[in-house]
Amino acid sequence: MAKYLVIVESPAKVKTIKKFLGSNYEVAASNGHVRDLPKSTLGVDVENDFEPKYITIRGKGDILANLRKKAKKADKVYLATDPDREGEAISWHLAQSLKVEESKLYRISFNEITKNAVKESIKNAREIDMGLVDAQQARRMLDRMVGYRISPVLWAKVKRGLSAGRVQSVALRIICDREEEINAFIPDEYWTLDTKFKIPGSKKTLNAKFYGKDKKINISSKEQMDGILKEIENAEYKVEEVKKGQRIKNSPRPFTTSTLQQEAAKVLNFSTQKTMRLAQQLYEGIEIAGAGTVGIITYLRTDSTRISEEAEEAAREYIGSQYGKEYISETIKALKSNKKIQDAHEAIRPTDITRTPVMIKESLSRDQFRLYQLIWKRFVASQMSEAVYDTVNVKIEANDYRFTASGSKLSFDGFMSVYVSDEQEKDGNSIPVDLLEKGKVLEFEEREEKQHFTQPPAHYTEAALVKTLEELGIGRPSTYAPTITTIISRRYVAKENKNLYVTEIGEVVNDMMKEAFPSIVDVSFTANVEMLLDKVEEGSVKYKTILRNFYPDLEEAVQTAERELEKVQIADEVTDVVCEECGKNMVVKYGPYGKFLACPGFPECHNTKPYLEKIGVDCPLCGKEVVIRKTKKGRKYYGCEDNPNCEFMSWQKPSTHKCDKCGKYMLEKGNRIVCSDEQCGFVILKQDIEKSEN
Repeated sequence: MAKYLVIVESPAKVKTIKKFLGSNYEVAASNGHVRDLPKSTLGVDVENDFEPKYITIRGKGDILANLRKKAKKADKVYLATDPDREGEAISWHLAQSLKVEESKLYRISFNEITKNAVKESIKNAREIDMGLVDAQQARRMLDRMVGYRISPVLWAKVKRGLSAGRVQSVALRIICDREEEINAFIPDEYWTLDTKFKIPGSKKTLNAKFYGKDKKINISSKEQMDGILKEIENAEYKVEEVKKGQRIKNSPRPFTTSTLQQEAAKVLNFSTQKTMRLAQQLYEGIEIAGAGTVGIITYLRTDSTRISEEAEEAAREYIGSQYGKEYISETIKALKSNKKIQDAHEAIRPTDITRTPVMIKESLSRDQFRLYQLIWKRFVASQMSEAVYDTVNVKIEANDYRFTASGSKLSFDGFMSVYVSDEQEKDGNSIPVDLLEKGKVLEFEEREEKQHFTQPPAHYTEAALVKTLEELGIGRPSTYAPTITTIISRRYVAKENKNLYVTEIGEVVNDMMKEAFPSIVDVSFTANVEMLLDKVEEGSVKYKTILRNFYPDLEEAVQTAERELEKVQIADEVTDVVCEECGKNMVVKYGPYGKFLACPGFPECHNTKPYLEKIGVDCPLCGKEVVIRKTKKGRKYYGCEDNPNCEFMSWQKPSTHKCDKCGKYMLEKGNRIVCSDEQCGFVILKQDIEKSEN
């Protein structure tokens, strides 16, 4: 019997795929990349036409040796890594490392881990696509050049431990530019005038907003407002026009990586990193009761909204049977994009539309369920008909001035029966349209004039930053989450209440990059590199051509920076903790294991202390502050800052809210807050507490 070997990246996929194939197939995992550029050196031979120097990744020797043994015995070896540039490159590295004849090696890829998709991919096995491989090689080598040549400049001029990156440095600049906008913002005054009318012969009222005359008038001062009020003081308010119409709300497109990250951040409050981790689990395979291990969503790294014919047909059938034929979309949702869609993937969707979130809820963790439900609902909605609103617009005349009122009512919910985003409301302002007609005189009841000031641009959130990176053509679906994670972990950016704030060190690094390496942090330049990488993939540009053009300018900029940049001093964060040995206020330092407190009198004073992060909750036992602590193995818990004098300790985060039933302290558990006394058992939702506090 023939023996076939299928090599995947993740051990989690092994179990899922193994059950789809016969006993003559063996499935093994490479655990991601097996070869890479060495960590200790640049790894690119600049003198030898930018030849990469790949080595086996430390710790992968045994895995590779095992794969070589299996490959040697197999009649055919199928390389089944992820269906993108990085996956293609991993397959190529495996092909280089397995030491078997090329005729035995086949590349297969599938957009979803289902029986049909896996078997179909084996039928359509192909050669490795060197366009994809070279595009990935070029990206990896460009990133390595930027990181390994610029980071030492930052170490010398600022402090060790910093890093520069081709995409991360641009992301940092985008956030810094927004901070500068906010800091430089000067608010403008403006006024609004809202008026309430009685409709004669009815108890109903109509709310209208001041518009202006033939053109809209923006009221910018109290003097202007007083002038308008004087002119309409004894005016007759007459209905000038009642215009009925319809408004169509198009159903959303199915998720891409970017839109999934944005929506999960807004709706579920997930970080980009968490969203991708959970999506990876749903893609690789979940143990479903009665079905075994199965991948329940399609591949998660994509910028395509395309849907396969089979998936579209299944969706139409499901929607028709569950909601009615009038809910089936008659238009194609995968609209064409001007820019090239990388890797021609499908959108992110459920692998089986009939596998509803409720059906498999018991097989998923809470967060897995919430993300799967979001993906499922979005996909179903994308294949449904548009929502239709009946709209009405009313114009009211008053001494040459005009007031307007508009309202809408949902007449057909369409896709909104399944999916309603935060920005959408099922109904707008209700207007008693049957009581209004042209020429009807309304009775003035009351008005409200309000002063406002324009607001500065909002701070970036992770979702907003992902949207901006995508719009500017910077990075690719696989890079958004790691880019944001890096700038936060490097402490260039701090995340507070969803918002991203630049730190002092982030500002210093950004200023230095703009001064010494303007092209690296130039948005247009970075987007142009992405375009060139697309051309490498297509085969119209050789990847080394990009490197030959890029490196000399980079090297010249590095040498100039080493000569001319001044060293920058970063002030340590001073705390109110006093050093008991010398009396100075201790400062926050960063070590290999995170923050710690150190005496600024070093080297004369060597005193250090753990840095205890306060959570804003008083200790239930002694009234001092509760802080985050860690066990010797690194597990996080909550304890009193006065430990060991105070013994308070909790694995769950204590809440500021006291139990309404017994008065004891409460603990946060997901979206609920529960009493710490199990005998009491009082539970309240976080949102209910927020409502009562507001």
